[in-house]
Amino acid sequence: MIGLAAVMLLATTGRIAGISGLAQSALPPLRGGVSAAVGAAFVLGLFAAPVVYMAATGSAPQMTVNPSLGVMVAGGLLVGLGTAIGNGCTSGHGVCGLSRLSVRSLVATCVFMAAAFLTVLVVRHGMGG
Repeated sequence: MIGLAAVMLLATTGRIAGISGLAQSALPPLRGGVSAAVGAAFVLGLFAAPVVYMAATGSAPQMTVNPSLGVMVAGGLLVGLGTAIGNGCTSGHGVCGLSRLSVRSLVATCVFMAAAFLTVLVVRHGMGG
């Protein structure tokens, strides 16, 4: 579904489907990219997906969320900072960039994955403190 949405966005607007860029387009001030309506529709689709899943399967998607508000806020801020520094997010680099054979996206995706592996190691296995 993500790949299909990425292809449709590229075909209709000529823009890459990075979630961070689309979310930014949905919020003022607009900084180029897609229109606010397209950005908002894409972001709303992210929220609608679990509802569609539940309607199709009769059960809620399984997920685990850390109950700590502080950890969630810190994680959100770090992800936002990372997408700004990395000039894109996992969907923009990992899905769209890799499919276009972008070396920059390959490097970014390797960094994302290494950070994810390290985070799981530290959080789940108590390494480093």
